[in-house]
Amino acid sequence: MERGDASSTVYSEAMPDPLPIHDHLTIPGADLSYEFSRSGGPGGQHVNTTDTRVRLRFALAACAALHPAVKARIRAAVPGMLTSDGELLIVSDRNRSRQRNLDDARQRLADLVRAHLKPPKRRRPTKPTKGSKRRRLEGKKRRGEIKSKRGRVRED
Repeated sequence: MERGDASSTVYSEAMPDPLPIHDHLTIPGADLSYEFSRSGGPGGQHVNTTDTRVRLRFALAACAALHPAVKARIRAAVPGMLTSDGELLIVSDRNRSRQRNLDDARQRLADLVRAHLKPPKRRRPTKPTKGSKRRRLEGKKRRGEIKSKRGRVRED
C-alpha cells in the first residue's frame, strides 16, 4: 500500500479481479487499477474520516482484450474521461461504502464497453416520397393563408 497526501490514498492491489463484460469477453485485472480518496458525497461526518471515493483506471490503449475498433469508438464517445496516457478514468462517490463505489465504477466501465462492442448501424439515406412532399407543401400553403388573414382589414 502506498500513501499519497492526506486527501488521497492509493492502494496497489497485487492483481485486481478481472472484469467480465459478457460470456466471451473479460478485461484482465492487469489493465485495471484503483485509487481511493476522501469523498464529498453522502455520509455526514463519516465522509471526513474514510476513503470511499473510487477512481478506476482502465489502461484502454494497452488492453489486448479489446479490438482496436472498439477502443476507437470508446475514445470517440467519452474523450473527457481519457487521460493523456490513454487511460480511461471512472470516478464513483455515489455511495457511503467503498465496496459499493468500487462495484459501481466496475459496472459503469462494463456498461461503457458493452455499449461500444457493436459498430453503430450505418444510416441509409432516404428521400421523401412524393405524397409527403405534397402534404408538406399543402400544409405550408394552408398555414400561410391563415397568417395572411391576420393582417389589417382593408375596406374597399
